[in-house]
Amino acid sequence: MRSSPSPRENTLAPEPVITVGIVTRPSLDLEFSGIFGAGSKPGQINGPARASLAGSTIILECGAVRLERAGEILIAPAGGSPHSFVIRDVTIGVQFHWERKEDQRFTGSLKLVPTAQGIAAINVVPLEAYLASVISSEMSAGSSRQLLEAHAITSRSWLLAQLERSRLRKAGAVAPHPQVDNAARRIRWYDREDHELFDVCADDHCQRYQGITNASTPAVRQAVEATRGRVVMEGDAVCDARFSKSCGGISEPFEMVWEPVAHPSLVSVVDADPPGPVRDVSGETDAERWIRSSPAAFCNTADRRILSQVLLKYDQETTDFFRWRVTYEQDALAELIGRKSGIDFGRILNLVPVQRGPSGRLSLLTIQGEKRTLTIGKELEIRRTLSPSHLYSAAFVIDRAGDRDGVPGQFVLTGAGWGHGVGLCQIGAAVMGEKGYAPETIIKHYFKGTEVRCIY
Repeated sequence: MRSSPSPRENTLAPEPVITVGIVTRPSLDLEFSGIFGAGSKPGQINGPARASLAGSTIILECGAVRLERAGEILIAPAGGSPHSFVIRDVTIGVQFHWERKEDQRFTGSLKLVPTAQGIAAINVVPLEAYLASVISSEMSAGSSRQLLEAHAITSRSWLLAQLERSRLRKAGAVAPHPQVDNAARRIRWYDREDHELFDVCADDHCQRYQGITNASTPAVRQAVEATRGRVVMEGDAVCDARFSKSCGGISEPFEMVWEPVAHPSLVSVVDADPPGPVRDVSGETDAERWIRSSPAAFCNTADRRILSQVLLKYDQETTDFFRWRVTYEQDALAELIGRKSGIDFGRILNLVPVQRGPSGRLSLLTIQGEKRTLTIGKELEIRRTLSPSHLYSAAFVIDRAGDRDGVPGQFVLTGAGWGHGVGLCQIGAAVMGEKGYAPETIIKHYFKGTEVRCIY
């Protein structure tokens, strides 16, 4: 049962309304259920519609209605009737191995914004409604109550922390750390701040959000309502509560994956109970031993019933997430790295680990080619460069085979975990939920030194 907020908590802000970037394309096929209005056309938009772009002018056509606007258009529900809208052919799993398109249905308002890449479709929606979709999109709506509530608190915290950081950045109170791109090094990280037109995107880059496409169950709605306004607090600030599919047995500190700023709550955690001493496998010998083993951990499970709580149908196409292996022939790897990096390395002579975090994830890797040598990082840059989509994680060790005159014929990457590994491990949390751990216990396992507090 949700505890009563304190008098201090009752003085804090109301529920925020947020903006979610769904898709950007030259034209959009839409359908409105219920009565909507836009600009000079109040209460006149219903049924199939199409939005196209002529220069910076958006043209919205819906039956006999035609609206042209040089600039953004806000299409909002008119009156109190049930309402929703569909955006067709939305890409999900962008650049992942299971990327595909689907029609998606949303509530709230639709903002159309002209950009150089096309029309940006942005959903304007209350935070708690957004959250109900995230929980249903990030995992199965049939997950345990403990997992659903823990994830609702985590996802809400992450979003509110991003909104606060955006506010501080726009006020000039924080400045981004410089990234590196020169002849010797390419060090990049990717975060929500890449988005300027909206608060968050709808894909894995932020949090999966698919509107009401995956209808939330009563259990999801109850989990969101039971935790309404509750967040993970790091002192007096909302925790930047990150999560990934599988930490591989040890989670990774924030600063090894994103900007080099330490967060006291986002540290390395052994994914077991009791967790034992903090285990650092950043050294090559320890990383080799750790990654090539299959240690006991919450997220080391093959229980399909538990996995189905976290892995949606398309995620279940991945079967070897805790420990995995990828093999590249020389020609395929050289072509892949050249295509993904935009650099002709020639044949690849070696992949050399330079720096690892405590979980064994690489944050710096040197690519040695016949024509060029370059050190790349951080973990997502490495994962993108060494895979047609993304490697499951950057926690991997490298074997060379078939050397001929110093040129390997084959590279084998043996790895651990799925995702960046920072914060909550979704599969580990699912196992903890099945074992009966309370939601706040799950949160405090992954986010050290925190408390859960109601802020609206």
